[in-house]
Amino acid sequence: MLTVTDINVFYGNIHALHNVSFDVREGEIVTLIGANGAGKSTILKTVSGLLRCKSGTISFLESEINSLKTYHIVKRGLVQVAEGRRIFLRMTVQQNLEMGSYTQPRGTMHERMEDVFNRFPRLLERRKQIAGTLSGGEQQMLAIGRALMSSPTLLMLDEPSMGLAPILVEQIFDIIKELNESGVTILLVEQNARMALSIAHRGYVLETGRVVTTASSSELLADEAVHRAYLGK
Repeated sequence: MLTVTDINVFYGNIHALHNVSFDVREGEIVTLIGANGAGKSTILKTVSGLLRCKSGTISFLESEINSLKTYHIVKRGLVQVAEGRRIFLRMTVQQNLEMGSYTQPRGTMHERMEDVFNRFPRLLERRKQIAGTLSGGEQQMLAIGRALMSSPTLLMLDEPSMGLAPILVEQIFDIIKELNESGVTILLVEQNARMALSIAHRGYVLETGRVVTTASSSELLADEAVHRAYLGK
């Protein structure tokens, strides 16, 4: 579904990604793990078109998307939930969801919003509430719901558990699993490597902008070097 081949990305003179290659197959949850600054979020921003690679190729559904504007990428079904949620704080829950529908036919918005409310009953209860007054967990649900309004076939999630209490982290990961089981392919960036690997099919380990290891999640969970570096005791 998604194939990234030898991309190099720079921030000014800083070489952030070095010949990074990976793929995501239809129906999978694939996770990118690594320390802060390893390049995980940079990869998602580059795939989304928010950053441009200096070299290399990015293909989605067998079409190259390197040069496409971000909203064209979203319209094709490749959608990102940004780190830090990035919801519209002064707008209502419903208005946030409507903004997520921007690239889709207007006549289908009600149906897609009903689907989001079925997945997230809490958002239905708070549909008229100002988004900035929601709890952290509710804001993350809203960010995911807004992305679902774009009808993604591949959903990229950047640090969805950041800043959440442990019980809310479990809820968010349950939601990710449910989305995948309903047919949404997932590319997950997550600092909580153990949780990410517990639900993913495969994983890629990044260090200073390079992919250094790739394997099934079970193999990565059993890898002593990965365990020491990212999973703790």
